[in-house]
Amino acid sequence: MIQTKNADDYIGHFEGPVQLLLKQLREIIREAAPEAKEEISYGMPAYRQNGVLVYFAATKKHIGFYPTGSGIAAFSEELTELGYPFTKGAIQFPMDKPLPKELIQRMVRFRIQDDALRSKK
Repeated sequence: MIQTKNADDYIGHFEGPVQLLLKQLREIIREAAPEAKEEISYGMPAYRQNGVLVYFAATKKHIGFYPTGSGIAAFSEELTELGYPFTKGAIQFPMDKPLPKELIQRMVRFRIQDDALRSKK
């Protein structure tokens, strides 16, 4: 795990195409959630409003995107149709393809709504 204090530091640990994808993902998330605060949680960049909305990280083979369990459940059929590998809490975006900006933004917006509902309970 990378020891880091902030998202700039985390992204700076990577080079070339990986760093570019991380920067792009960060901007996609910021566009969809401009009110979210950026932090480091579990050693990776995370975006919080009431609770954490999403996380992301780079691995050797893919970019991991973590929209929590509710985000995966809400989009599981679409993720399957698009062929993105996923688990209960993580999606794998291949490093050799463009990030699916529109899908990511819809997932982030879903998480904002879900987060707001959970914070009211």
